[in-house]
Amino acid sequence: MSSEFWLGLGLPPELLVFLAAVLPVSELRGALPLAINVLGPWYWAYLIALAGNLLPIPVILVLLEKVLNLLERFSFMRGFTRWIYALGQRRSTPVEKYKRIGLMMLVAVPLPVTGAWTGSLVAVVLGLNYKEALIYISLGVAIAGVIVTSLCLLGWFGAILAGGVLGGIGVYRIIHSKNRPL
Repeated sequence: MSSEFWLGLGLPPELLVFLAAVLPVSELRGALPLAINVLGPWYWAYLIALAGNLLPIPVILVLLEKVLNLLERFSFMRGFTRWIYALGQRRSTPVEKYKRIGLMMLVAVPLPVTGAWTGSLVAVVLGLNYKEALIYISLGVAIAGVIVTSLCLLGWFGAILAGGVLGGIGVYRIIHSKNRPL
């Protein structure tokens, strides 16, 4: 949907950007392109999207396990709660391997199913220290914001650059995984 659609809702642009950054699907990665398009200066867009993306982290870290345990009591919700825990487990490999830096990088890489929500989920699933998780997830969000802002400001060149880098990472991962002994 275009920015005209969102602005047509009648909400202030700052609020739209903030809300887009709070949501688990779009987060800062989706809010920043919208923000840069409708708010003007990139630094203002960055700050509002950053604030929106940081807001749910402490809430998730404190309440997620309690909410999932409560939902687990209802048989019709068990599939959902187990899916959430499985998602956290699947995404936990870099965090288990590289600890705090792995958590920061999981959040910092602007790809689907990464970000503050996933990082917070992984921190809860692994039982990480609240304060450390909050710090490293926040650092990851700030780094992701710099990456996405840079790509947005570079336009087509940024898109081609990002595609080349991500393609290179993908090729490296494919080649690297084939060279592992079975």
